[in-house]
Amino acid sequence: MSNDLISGASCADAFPDRDRAEEIAARVERFVREVVVPYETDPRRDHHDCPTDELTRELRQKARDAGVLTPHILPDGSHLSQRGTARVLIRSGLSPLGPLACNTAAPDEGNMYLLGKMGSPMIRERFLEPIVRGEKRSAFFMTEPAHEGGAGSDPSMMFTECRKEGEEWVINGRKAFITGAEGAGVGIIMAKAPEGACMFLVDLPDPAIRIDRVPRTIDSSMPGGHATVTIRNLRVPDDQMLGAAGDGFRYAQVRLAPARLSHCMRWLGACIRANEIASDYANRRVAFGKPLVDHEGVGFMLAENLIDIQQCQLMIDWCASVLDRGDNGNVESSMAKVSVSEALMRIADRCVQVMGGSGLTEDSIVEQVFREVRAFRVYDGPTEVHKWSLAKKIKKHWKQANE
Repeated sequence: MSNDLISGASCADAFPDRDRAEEIAARVERFVREVVVPYETDPRRDHHDCPTDELTRELRQKARDAGVLTPHILPDGSHLSQRGTARVLIRSGLSPLGPLACNTAAPDEGNMYLLGKMGSPMIRERFLEPIVRGEKRSAFFMTEPAHEGGAGSDPSMMFTECRKEGEEWVINGRKAFITGAEGAGVGIIMAKAPEGACMFLVDLPDPAIRIDRVPRTIDSSMPGGHATVTIRNLRVPDDQMLGAAGDGFRYAQVRLAPARLSHCMRWLGACIRANEIASDYANRRVAFGKPLVDHEGVGFMLAENLIDIQQCQLMIDWCASVLDRGDNGNVESSMAKVSVSEALMRIADRCVQVMGGSGLTEDSIVEQVFREVRAFRVYDGPTEVHKWSLAKKIKKHWKQANE
């Protein structure tokens, strides 16, 4: 693929907030390792094994007291660069509870970015600020039930509709896999109008939005799980639309690449920690007359983990530098999502394998990280969708070059 299709931004590009980001990241890492990690065995979980809102509030208060709540958004409301954000979010991910405690978790982190960039003053004050302060969780309502033919990886299939009635919009439809909808205080809802896709901000809960079920899924790090909901005659004032009618897909693109990349950041942190645990196990555990790490079959897996971790760090930093330069980063974030999610799956799998039976138990976070990373290969676009999208761009670029 030629350099005309791939951005030439590199890790050597300007990184003006490096020192500030590293200082914040160091504080976040200390907080996660010393304060959050002991909570990993806390029994306050819902019936799907997700952290409860009670546990979330307690962790966030501790982060607030430590000065590391929403650390990637600075006191003046500005945002760290994407490269700076990577330094911080990787550290917050060292525990599955870390992003939740520090308010860097999905979907809140992506929603904060979108509302900070595109929200009106009223929307920022009413909806964004409580999320930034860690007082409310948010949910992003886009995906729809697959068995009903609704939007998933292809948002153009959206069935949820909105129509204008006076100074209000009326929304009807169904949504699925809505992370954190149960217990959220703010919702961003996508629906289609004759003008095109629209986004709306709403207070939650709302009687017009009914949670039908919260299926049990392989991952368990996000409060509220991934709900299926029915929206029936939801009335939203016109000033709670984000932008104008028809801007929905354009605004979704603003959120897309940074949110996709921040997933890579957080789960890289989790895999770094899992590898630390597996490495410690391999050095302490003796079998067949020597430590496991001295057996090539084990030692080589840990060596491969180090290689994959380094490659993930470089890929994230490269993609972040593209976003910092002002490009939309859609191609680069697709590449990063594929490369990083697949590498993290290899890392998590090796950690389980190195630890044998111990890696299959809840005695450490290793088995949870394996489950969470497996889910990550699906959400924010499965690997195959990103490869298909990249292949289409290759074909388009080839045609343009040969006309």
